[in-house]
Amino acid sequence: MEAESTNQSDGVLVFDEVISRAGTGALGLDWRRFGMAPDVTPLWLADMAFRTPLPIRQALEERIEHGIIGYSVPTEDYYDSLGGWFERRHGWVVDPRGAVQTRGVVHALHLALESLTSPGAGVIIQPPVYQPFFEAVQLTGRRLLACPLLEADGAWEIDFDQFEAAARRAEAFILCSPHNPIGRVWRRDELERLAEICLRHGVMIISDEIHMDFVYPGAAHTVTASLAPEVADITLTCTAPSKTFNLAGLQLANIFAANSTWRQRLIKQYALQGLSQHPALSLVACQAAYSGANDAWVDQLVAYLDGNLNLISQMVSNQMPGVSLVRHGGTYFAWLDFRQLLANKTGQTTLEAQPRPDGPVPAWRTKLDQQVLGEAKLWLSDGASYGAEGAGFKRLNAAAPRPVIADAMRRLAAAVQAKSA
Repeated sequence: MEAESTNQSDGVLVFDEVISRAGTGALGLDWRRFGMAPDVTPLWLADMAFRTPLPIRQALEERIEHGIIGYSVPTEDYYDSLGGWFERRHGWVVDPRGAVQTRGVVHALHLALESLTSPGAGVIIQPPVYQPFFEAVQLTGRRLLACPLLEADGAWEIDFDQFEAAARRAEAFILCSPHNPIGRVWRRDELERLAEICLRHGVMIISDEIHMDFVYPGAAHTVTASLAPEVADITLTCTAPSKTFNLAGLQLANIFAANSTWRQRLIKQYALQGLSQHPALSLVACQAAYSGANDAWVDQLVAYLDGNLNLISQMVSNQMPGVSLVRHGGTYFAWLDFRQLLANKTGQTTLEAQPRPDGPVPAWRTKLDQQVLGEAKLWLSDGASYGAEGAGFKRLNAAAPRPVIADAMRRLAAAVQAKSA
């Protein structure tokens, strides 16, 4: 296998290389499926435009060279690797043998709601939030209890009064930590207050912590289950190597549950879906990812992403009148606020959301998509898809080579300036 490219001056791995994914079936490039123009730059989907670390690729190659890819289960080495990562990187000492493997975090949300809540049960989410949270609640026949985050001048906070009121009618709460799409890294005191409310009202916490490794200087991630033993007892911690190591296509997550009854119910629900073992190569990749061989790579990746996000923030601030970005400490997303730009041109200070996914597209979104993003030839995620609270925002995936990000920002700045003229 080829040697990994490095920057000889400081030893930092080079993430600047632009790698073509044409012909690989990459979902993020499938412009036909989503009705996009073929010449747009896709910065919408949450996977990275970087190669998976070399030790993982080597482990996969070795297993393939072995020649037998049969039914497989996690080994002791797998569990040691898993537990070592969370203790080493997050200070979370947890029994890795208490993890249940699923085909991804979204799959785990469905398993948990189906097996650990009752039909019609209330489930709290905090929009604007990752779209599959809505879908998991609705498709499993549970009742959506939306507790929108409060926003003022770019800062997003939890409405604890509303959360407490919802908790009285809920059986579960799906927490996004760090938050997708906003990037908010919740403080320990905020998590403690949420957990205390959930404990008092008997609400299970399903904590999606898939972006936990993407936290930047000035912020610190706290694993929800690490707050206290009693919190761990009511929490499912959803983790996966997919974001950190760019392994989304291998579809594997590790779901930690201190409650042994919950673990058995999750395993039973997995079997009811016709599943038993897990993909052999996914287990190989996960073990290699968390083994310790990639720690330096992850540190360098996070520093590189921090640089990308700083570049985006500076260009928005200096070159895009009417657009704003507030960084919140986590994820590789830039949550771009176009509301002032739209208000300046249309006089609208309140933007109506699209009533349903297949419903009429609001005029403001058409203008934003065609006159700004269309001119810039950018494909970003629409903020309203994360809930009505996201209307007027766009989510940009910054996990791409810096030359790609810089070029995209130059084009966006030119389009915004033309719109503002």
